[in-house]
Amino acid sequence: MLSLSGGCYQGVFRNPLADPYLLGVSAGAGLGATAAIAGRSAFGSLPIAGGTGTPLSIPAAAFVGALVAVAMTYALGAAGGRYRTPATLVLAGVAVSAFLAAGQSYIQQRYVETIREVYSWILGRLTTAGWHDVLLLLPYAVVTGIVMLSQSRQLDVMSVGDDEATSLGAHPRRTRLILIIAASLGTAAAVSVSGLIGFVGIIVPHTVRLMAGSSYRVVLPLSALFGAAFLALADLGARTLMAPDEIPIGVVTAFFGAPFFIVILRTSKQM
Repeated sequence: MLSLSGGCYQGVFRNPLADPYLLGVSAGAGLGATAAIAGRSAFGSLPIAGGTGTPLSIPAAAFVGALVAVAMTYALGAAGGRYRTPATLVLAGVAVSAFLAAGQSYIQQRYVETIREVYSWILGRLTTAGWHDVLLLLPYAVVTGIVMLSQSRQLDVMSVGDDEATSLGAHPRRTRLILIIAASLGTAAAVSVSGLIGFVGIIVPHTVRLMAGSSYRVVLPLSALFGAAFLALADLGARTLMAPDEIPIGVVTAFFGAPFFIVILRTSKQM
């Protein structure tokens, strides 16, 4: 879901640097999920992790936070009437992420008994995931995956620009809204059960483009497939590199993703 959403965001914004992590969507989902964790703690609910799985309130709160974050980033990226270039959009995502992270820190300070649980979740983990979480994520993955894949032809048309796409019979604004909602929902659902796992949505789609071309009819389905394989390999490394201790999977993906992002930033012709 993270890699599929990343490829979708890149097509919607026509921005090779866009992904759920850099656009602040994951931070928004993280803030919403943290608030849900703190709220359950305040009202004396059952534990979040372990055998109880992920409660339904967390993906709902994460989805709201994700939608708020992407709306803020999209609006801030065009503040003052400026064109949404890769630079302004990424800077807007950084600013929104910092703002939402501050809110998350405030909640953690108010509910210190949840800090360990929240930090374990923030760094990303698959160790506490079970079949309950799979069943919880499945409807989100199926619905949003179908929506994003069904709009791949529209993304190809939109790559030439909104005016040209409209003249070809496409509806860029409607398609963009549908895809942003679908990608945000998919990201929020994935983040709610696995924590913040960054850079998956930027590494995998770019690798697919290098291997199979730039058509989103190919990029999106292969991004979903290779994203699952990449995350499985990252989880394997997280469990074995420092065994018997386990590295948070978000640390492993960031180790590969940060240099990858720098290379893309230097080579992008649009910057």
